[in-house]
Amino acid sequence: MAKIASRIAQLTGEGALAVFTRAKELEKTGRSIIHLELGEPDFHPAAPVVDALRAAVADGRDRYVATRGIPPLRSAIADYLKRTRGLDVAAEQVLVAPGCKMALALAMMALIEPGDEVLYPDPSFPIYPSFTRGLGAKAVPYALREENKFQPDLAEIAAKITPKTRMLIFNSPNNPTGTVFSDSGIGQIAELAKKHDLWVIADEIYARILFRGEYKSIWALPGMAERTVIIDGFSKSFAMTGWRLGYAVAQKHVIDALDMLVLNTFTCTAEFSQVAAIEALRDSTNAVPAMVEEYRKRRDLFVEKLNRIPGFRCQSPDGAFYAWVNIEETGMPAEEVQRVLLEEAGVAGIAGAAFGAEGKNYVRFSLVSATHLLEDALERIQRVSSRWGAAVAR
Repeated sequence: MAKIASRIAQLTGEGALAVFTRAKELEKTGRSIIHLELGEPDFHPAAPVVDALRAAVADGRDRYVATRGIPPLRSAIADYLKRTRGLDVAAEQVLVAPGCKMALALAMMALIEPGDEVLYPDPSFPIYPSFTRGLGAKAVPYALREENKFQPDLAEIAAKITPKTRMLIFNSPNNPTGTVFSDSGIGQIAELAKKHDLWVIADEIYARILFRGEYKSIWALPGMAERTVIIDGFSKSFAMTGWRLGYAVAQKHVIDALDMLVLNTFTCTAEFSQVAAIEALRDSTNAVPAMVEEYRKRRDLFVEKLNRIPGFRCQSPDGAFYAWVNIEETGMPAEEVQRVLLEEAGVAGIAGAAFGAEGKNYVRFSLVSATHLLEDALERIQRVSSRWGAAVAR
């Protein structure tokens, strides 16, 4: 029998999707499940965005278009980054892709050679190490630990840089911890990148979902625009997950390289969704600030009440929409806590090891359900906590 390419064996899936599949199986049997496993907003795009999509389809905007994205959208993204992050970006430095994951994959394919080493945060989005390995490179984790408020340990990162290190990836606000990397941490990452001539991939997909302060992009620091690739998109901030719209921002010669990969793979991103994305960036109804304020309320409610449940401990996140919960005091493995919550309580969360070895004593909950569902979930968790409550009391 003909063989599958060996690189496929280097790839891993996403724990969230496995939990989601099991949750759906339980729902088919009549079970009530509260879904806190997927990072998918329960909001939908604002009405003007949907109207723009409908009009674009009606106007026949469904043809092949420029491989890098339609010019008006690339210009709109550049303006948006100036307005929301103070970045000086030209339209020619933007490439549109069908989803952030595709933009990330293009950047990694363009910049990583087999045998290179890639530094990535642990815990984090599981595709970082998975795709690194799939490209024949070595994925090297650096830890985000609770005792350091999930900030990167710059001494650890520096110690792990070798002559083979090609790239450093980070995600701020971080999935799954919700941590916003400090200004000093970002500055030190920039200095290490310049000192060792590293590429930096800054995954800024949650940059607008911030509960305090203003977002600081590493791109804006001296000497970093020429070695940074920003990955961002419309799934989280604009609640457009199924629209599959992401983008990469980099120097033009990097965009040229990504464009060659587009030509050899998916050709272009759907025109009608790009047209609607321009309207999303305008945010004429202020949907994004309203959504972020709702996430803030959910965070405050969920974290406060969760910390009252025996065996659970959660730091309040500064961004994104996740609760990263330490369950070590339950005396149970996180996988067993995940199972009990899903099978007995009907609450779907994800055991933290799905995000890396540093997550072994954690469970992640997505705060993407309405307040009444979060309150119901908390009550269900409280009820099943009797399974480990006696052990905690001892």
